[in-house]
This record gives sequence, C-alpha cells and structure tokens, in this order.
Amino acid sequence: MPQAARSTSARKPAGLASLPVPVGTAPMEAKLVEDLPSEPGWQFEPKWDGFRCLAFRAGDEVDLRAKSGKPLARYFPEVAAMLRALAPDRFVIDGELAIPDGDTLSFDALQMRLHPAESRIRKLSVETPAILILFDCLMTPHDEVLLGEPLGARREALETLFRSFDEAAGLRLSPYTRKAAEARKWLAKAGGSLDGVIAKRLDGPYVSGERAMLKVKRLRSADCVVGGFRYATNSDLVGSLLLGLYNHEGRLDHVGFTSTISNAERPALTKRLEKLKGGPGFTGDAPGGPSRWSTERSAEWVPLRPELVVEVRYDHVTGGRFRHGTKLLRWRPDKAPEQCTFAQMQEEARPGKLVRAILEA
Repeated sequence: MPQAARSTSARKPAGLASLPVPVGTAPMEAKLVEDLPSEPGWQFEPKWDGFRCLAFRAGDEVDLRAKSGKPLARYFPEVAAMLRALAPDRFVIDGELAIPDGDTLSFDALQMRLHPAESRIRKLSVETPAILILFDCLMTPHDEVLLGEPLGARREALETLFRSFDEAAGLRLSPYTRKAAEARKWLAKAGGSLDGVIAKRLDGPYVSGERAMLKVKRLRSADCVVGGFRYATNSDLVGSLLLGLYNHEGRLDHVGFTSTISNAERPALTKRLEKLKGGPGFTGDAPGGPSRWSTERSAEWVPLRPELVVEVRYDHVTGGRFRHGTKLLRWRPDKAPEQCTFAQMQEEARPGKLVRAILEA
C-alpha cells in the first residue's frame, strides 16, 4: 500500500469527521449491459438482492449509507452495533445489506425495516437480523485511502481486514471469480437471492459516483393482462399500462406496469384503451391497495375490460409483483386473458452454492 497515504499522526483523531474518506462518499455504480466481458482482466462478483451500503467506522461512531446517500443505521441497529464492536476501529467498507430467510435472502424483509416506528425496527432487528456482505474496501484501519488503488489491491486489503474481524456473526465476504465461464453459470441461476453478476476491471480504481462497473441481469418474459392504464402527466394520452395475472382464485391481481410506449403509438393506443373503459379492472389486488409499493399516484388509474394481453420483459419479482418497470415486447392477440396466470411465470432459480456459502459462513 502507498506509504504516503498513511496517517502521519501518532494518535489517530476520533470521530467520523476525521475519516479521510468522508461520510457521504458516493458508491461506485454499475452500467447495465447485455453480456459479460470475455477478455482477460475482469473480476466477476454476485450482484446480491439487497440494499447497497457503505459502512463508516471511527472509534465509537458508525454510519451506514445507502446508494442514495440516505442514512441506514436507524433501520439496521444490529448491523451498526456489530460494526461498533469490531476490534479495528477505523475503516470504510462497501457491501450489501441482506436478511437471510431459510436458504435464501428476503428483499421483503429488508423493505419492512423502512418503518417510522423505532420500536418496530428494534423488534425486527432481533427477529430477522441483517447481515452485511462485503465486496470492497475504501479505507483501512491505518487510514490508507484505497480509492485510487486497483481492484486487486483493494480486494487484498478487504480480505486482510475481514480476517481481523474474527468471524463476526453479521459479516460475510462476497465470493468472486476471474473466469467468465463460471460467472455465466452464476448468471444462468440468477433470480431470488442473486440479482445478476457484476464485472469490475482488475486494474480499475474505485470511481466514486460513476458507473465504472458493468452489471448483467437475467431477464425473463411473461404474458400479462392489461387491467387498466394511467394517463401521462398533464396529457390526455396513455402514459403506462397496468399489468395483471390471474391468481388461483381466478381473480386478476395487479403485478406491475410498463411505460415503454413510443410517442408515435400513444394516440392510437389511447383510443383503443378508452374503448375498453368501464370494465372491472383488477378483481384481486388492485393499484392503490395497501402495499409498500403504493405511491400517491397509484390510485389515479382507469380500469378496463380484461381483453388485451401483452408480453413484457422483467428482471425480478418480489412479493408477487414486478419490482421494477417492465419492457413491452409485443401484443399477444393469440393468447386468451384467462391463460395469463401466476403459474406461467418462471420459477426463479436459487443459486444454491453461492447462497449457502454466504449463509453458512
């Protein structure tokens, strides 16, 4: 490690404000691409299905920051306490917050932590404690700043730091491979606990706030009923289609939306949709119902007769809904709406070896 980066003070200053990597440093991000690089010089890591988290420790002070920059320690007090109890008392590390649930990781359990009541958070922190899966080191206990160092050196520093943590119960070291073929095997099993695969240049520095990594997700498709739509903001043209799947009781549940409609398509599509107004829309779970996904706009939708079917591409399902917006691939006039059930959605494979390695560490 570069000697010039070491603190020259005989006595280390206390408090988070003294860290040479300041609280609020933005994490390095990833650019979504279609395929993993095949040339040498890359390191591949699992993209865990959790909350990105930078952890800062200085003496008795600990801070956890989300990718957005918002503080997380209030919502994960058990992780903050665990980091505060470690022998090394100064470091900055990058990782993913996750909550084990049997043989997988639960994104739903993570979202339940974002609750206004401290008593509720404390209860959940005991019932479903979180873990922090580490994959990068930005500053060592000796105040060595590693942002400009290549990934290979940062990984070595991370492994050295992790060994000094003396098998802390809530910490895990994320695995990696430098073989593209192995990373593609991970990707083939993506879903559930594994959100995809991240590719990082071995000789690359940690570029705060920039999309200096690559990420690949396993994408799937599903045929959905158009149960309603929303008008675009300040417009009389369609903005998004609301998607549904029939549950085991034969009721149409709202599962997500797609807004990938070209401007050229919107006038004709709006007329087509408006002819279907007056239908029941969603007869099961509907937009605007009690849900952590509800927003102030979620009640502003137009119910339709369930006659139209679209095929959409999605990346992840959480709690029976598409977690993100979907991409409209094509209309399916050949498919009956009643055929669009939850059963036709692919089962998400569980990358057993990777998850077991994290849960059993």
